[in-house]
This record gives sequence, C-alpha cells and structure tokens, in this order.
Amino acid sequence: MIPQPTLEQMREELRINEEFLARYNRPGPRYTSYPTAPVWNDAFGAADLEAAHAAADAARTPISLYMHLPFCESLCLFCACNVIIQKDKRVSIPYFDVLKKEIARVSEAVSREREVVQFHWGGGTPTYSTPAQLEDLFGYTKERFTFSREAEIGIEVDPRVTSREHLETLRRLGFNRLSMGIQDFHEPVQRAINRVQPYEMTRDLIQTARSLGFDSINVDLIYGLPYQTSETFAHTVDQIVGLAPDRIALFSYAHVPWLKKQQGAFAAYLPVGMEKFEIFRTGLLKFVEAGYLYIGMDHFAKPGDELATAQANRTLHRNFQGYTTKAGADLYGMGVTAISGFHDAYAQNFRELAAWEKAVGERGTATMRGYHLSE
Repeated sequence: MIPQPTLEQMREELRINEEFLARYNRPGPRYTSYPTAPVWNDAFGAADLEAAHAAADAARTPISLYMHLPFCESLCLFCACNVIIQKDKRVSIPYFDVLKKEIARVSEAVSREREVVQFHWGGGTPTYSTPAQLEDLFGYTKERFTFSREAEIGIEVDPRVTSREHLETLRRLGFNRLSMGIQDFHEPVQRAINRVQPYEMTRDLIQTARSLGFDSINVDLIYGLPYQTSETFAHTVDQIVGLAPDRIALFSYAHVPWLKKQQGAFAAYLPVGMEKFEIFRTGLLKFVEAGYLYIGMDHFAKPGDELATAQANRTLHRNFQGYTTKAGADLYGMGVTAISGFHDAYAQNFRELAAWEKAVGERGTATMRGYHLSE
C-alpha cells in the first residue's frame, strides 16, 4: 500500500522559490507514453500496424477502444486538440461513414475471444453529434467486438451542447462514465477563452447524470489561463468541490501559438512563473483539504474510487487517456489523429481529415507515424 502524504507534508513539498522554478519551468510534451510522441517517426506504417495487431491478438490481451470525434460548434481559444469547427452538423455524416470502415477493419484483426474492458469517446465534442448518430455508431461497434460485462464505457461531454436526450441515450446504451470539460468558472476567464459556460449549466448536467445512474463523473480544469489568479481559481475549486465529482483532472495550460494561432489573442494576460505555480498549488491543496486523494501529476479522486484503490495497491497505469486501472489492455484508436498503444509499439493516425479519409478508403487503416519499443 502507498501511504498518502499529509496535507502539511504537501504544503511543505510545494514550497519552492523563484530560482528553482526558473530552472525547471520549461515546456515539454504531455506525458502519456514513453518515448513521448514527438520522437515517433513516419517510417512506421501500415505493415507495422498490422504486425502490432497480430502480436496483440496472439497474446490475447484485453482491449481498450478509443473513438475520436473531432467536431465542435465553436473554437475554445485555449484548445490545442485536433478539432474541426462546424455549426452544420450534417458534415459529420461522411465522417461517421469512413469511421465505420476503420472500425470494421480493426475488428477483423481482433479475435472475438478478447474482451473490450474500456471504451472511450473523445474529441472534439462527441455530443456535437445527435443522440441517434451516437446510438448508430455505438451499435455498429458493439456488433464487431466482444464487450466485458464490467467494461468502462466513457464519453467526453460539453455541457453547452449536451441535452438530457443525449444523456438518456448514452445511459441506455451502457455508458457509465462521463468526462466534462469546465476549465474555470470565472466569467472573465471564460470570455477570454471563448467558452462561456455558467456554473448552473454544469451543475444541472451533473445532477441529471447522477439521476440517470452514471457510475463516475470526471471534470477537467485548466490552470494558467488568461485572467486567472490564485484567488479566483480558489472560488472555482470551491464550486467544483460542491459538485462532488468522482474524479478531477487539473491540467496545465499549454501555450503553443506557433501551432494554434488563436492562442496569441490573450498571450499578454497569461499568468506565468510563480503566479501560475500558485494557481496550481492552490488547486492541489484545496482539493486534498476537501478530501480528494492526489493520484499524481494531474489527477485527483475520491477515496474508494477505483483510481485511489489502484494507486494504493500499486496497480495504477497511465495511457493516452490519463490514469487508468486497466493495465495490460491494448489500446486501439480509431478516427482522425487517434493513437493506438500496444505492448511493443505505438501508432498514430493521420491528423488531416482528407489524408485520414484517403488512407481508410484505400486500406481500412490510417497510420501516419509510430514507434517500435525495444522492451
């Protein structure tokens, strides 16, 4: 069992000076794999993916599926994800058609004896799509894979576009986990990042999800956004604690205006250095003080949550969706820019929609780059 540090110990460990911060305050890739994604190479192609599929199937490992749905109605200015902004939802129809071809091809490489223990839908905004579209895609996928009765089935939802009908449909299909983007409740921050999402809207969606019987609700927050201060963020944290989500992710804002030009709009208003660290420190200590366990890096969980149990038992695992209890499962990513992770290899699909569609049309898969692991 791993003992949790006391609140006083955490306060002491988080006392750092400007010199220390200046030495180590450097941008780096998000830690979701080793080696990290920037060192993967485009020499890894379709044949390598097929070999990874064959090796995984021979090992009869459990399966984790990831579905990337890239569409959003509007652009959140902080976002560095691979998204497609489009208000006309009809544009997603051809995307779903191509995605089904990829699902079918991947399923052919998977024996039906292997069970899906985890299925996650991310984006983008999966609930940008209609409940009928989501039901159709879920049914198509479930026909082609064998799902464990205890499978974790989760989806990212945006309270601004997610209806009660969405949640009712998802729950009926078997979804048991929701992940909800919030970032910050402070209105000046929301306006600056073009994501106005009142507290009441989020509260009502969480209450609806609870009433429908979802097992677990996660919320995402970001520190380092424009106009944030440790004082305003403390109020957001208090509101989050009042909503009592099962898990909390507290991510650092990644400022990459050379990749995402829209981020340049608020560069002058970003907290940096010690100011940004104090926002993180405030969030971490307040969540721990409220009774959440610090799982590590960017995650918190209620005592008794599966993540907390796995941490205590030293069975915690981290993959491209963050911390997970499903160690040993091979990850099959489908959709534009989706990532797969196997025992001895990583693979990523094309980031550009046209390139992904062309590759899937020609061979059923769309590997752009990857990496062979030596051990």
